Amino acid sequence: MARLDSYDRLPDGMREYLSFNDYHFSKPMYVWAVSMMRDKNGNKVDPMTKESVKEILKRNNVEIEKDLGYDVPFVFMRKKTDSLGGSIPDEAHLAMAVKEFFTDKDGYDTMAFDEFLTKLNALGIPVDWTSML
Repeated sequence: MARLDSYDRLPDGMREYLSFNDYHFSKPMYVWAVSMMRDKNGNKVDPMTKESVKEILKRNNVEIEKDLGYDVPFVFMRKKTDSLGGSIPDEAHLAMAVKEFFTDKDGYDTMAFDEFLTKLNALGIPVDWTSML
């Protein structure tokens, strides 16, 4: 079954982005997405490297099977900034929350990117697709 948005007119540069990354985060898209994140105190956060995120997950016995593009680091940073120290009490539970996102029975491979695009659309934030390649 085809995505319903595959029939939409795509913004300039988006088709090229998708041809390289599909509906997944490229490194530049991940860095840009994290640049908009704030911690619980409203402070900007720095993006973690993909390797650093993998190390934290590994240290907590978490492996993500479908680790595509920069989706895992994006979800990790989103959950870290939104919930660590609140509903997610520590690093071990953060790692488990990331795994739960990617193993959700109702989930799908492009869910992280789709949710991000939906948020951008709702907030009226345009994407400079060519700079995200």
